Amino acid sequence: MANITYTSENNFIYTDEQGNATLYNLGDISWVIAATALVWLMIPGVGFFYSGLLRRKNALSMIWASMMCVAVVSFEWFFWGYSLAFSDGANAYIGDLRYFGLKGVLGQPSAGSSHIPALVFCIYQCMFAAITPMLAIGAIAERARLGPTMVFVFIWSTIVYNPIACWTWNPAGWSFLLGGLDFAGGTPVHISSGTAALAISIYLGKRRGYGTDRLAYKPHNTSYVVLGTVFLWFGWFGFNGGSALGANLRAVQACIVTNLAASVGGLTWMLMDYRLERKWSVVGFCSGAVAGLVAITPASGFVGSPAALAYGVLGGAACNWATQLKFLLHYDDALDIFAVHSIGGIVGNVLTAFFAQASVAGADGIAVIPGGWIDHHWVQLGYQLADSTAGFSYSFVMTMIILYIMHFIPFLRLRTTEEAEIVGIDDYDMGEFAYDYVGLEQDLGVMDVEGGLQREKENALSGGREPDHARVHAESGSLEKPAGST
Repeated sequence: MANITYTSENNFIYTDEQGNATLYNLGDISWVIAATALVWLMIPGVGFFYSGLLRRKNALSMIWASMMCVAVVSFEWFFWGYSLAFSDGANAYIGDLRYFGLKGVLGQPSAGSSHIPALVFCIYQCMFAAITPMLAIGAIAERARLGPTMVFVFIWSTIVYNPIACWTWNPAGWSFLLGGLDFAGGTPVHISSGTAALAISIYLGKRRGYGTDRLAYKPHNTSYVVLGTVFLWFGWFGFNGGSALGANLRAVQACIVTNLAASVGGLTWMLMDYRLERKWSVVGFCSGAVAGLVAITPASGFVGSPAALAYGVLGGAACNWATQLKFLLHYDDALDIFAVHSIGGIVGNVLTAFFAQASVAGADGIAVIPGGWIDHHWVQLGYQLADSTAGFSYSFVMTMIILYIMHFIPFLRLRTTEEAEIVGIDDYDMGEFAYDYVGLEQDLGVMDVEGGLQREKENALSGGREPDHARVHAESGSLEKPAGST
């Protein structure tokens, strides 16, 4: 039974069974709870962002995946995820099962900050755990079975995310003790998910029509891309600002650099695309904004406002260029997850070695760090490279192992059938559609010929975006509209 007493300032004191008392500020707790809700909103935001970039016959599957990740990882986090990542009995790599089923997690000081109860820290970190596999499984787009994806998310969260979170943020973790600086998830969230997406893309292979005009389609719903970006940008204030784990100046500074890096990243990517196409692309702006957000994530509680400009420009530019890697290395990453999240996370980690400042970190009145190159702490670059390399390597290797073990268990094999690719994952695995049947003719090749419906099999099997209208009308004996059409 919790022993709670309130002070005259409306703070409260938690006293455990051993008589140890801890004073907590209700304002700090309120901010972290609000930040938890903001980060939750980011998860369907990823779903809408990914959905808008795909063809309409696969649009709903990504939104489904986002909600599935919330549910599966919430259970995994309750079951043993929190304990594996943040247990007091952790070694340098992973925790024990002391808090299995959240047993004993209540008002004691948390692993993240002695100013926040463990229960508050637990639900906040649950949102980080849930969004990370969602970022990664965008790589299943248009060519994976949905059922095994749920199993993959549970296993991946346990074997990949939890250990990386432990060594990065648990006070016993090797990177934490080494001196690596990762404020809000450069390695546990972005490098791990982006690298896992690369492994998934390699394992699943290329979609039908890869390397031809058949896959040269434009995003089916740009409004979804913008909506997803809005959810992500909005929620990122809780993602980075909430990582201060208190309502303080450090949290405000994290919000400022987050917004600035996103803005500059969006402008950078859009201008780079304009240079080539002479078009002002909203998809380019949204992609750049996300790249800027990814890059600033590990640094948001360590750097000043001017540094955010460098994160936006270099993050946006590096991720833009990295989208060409799939053509150079011949893998099919439909949503450029590796380019944005893994490369963006590495850029952010490395830049943190240069721009981190002890004065910024100390704005919460708690944190003490030696800083980066600005503070003449030259070895910080080595720490950041070690952390990034370890996260990249571990995520890639372990993801591949998980995928190939599942591959040899028939009912857990991720790769879908050729028929499912043709019809679309929404219809084949879900029997539901993002827009009912409106517009699916374009993807499936169904058209009106002389008043009747006919499936253009060549177009459907090839994966082309549009039916060959001229040839179909020529075969029907007329280049005019069929009678009765509008």
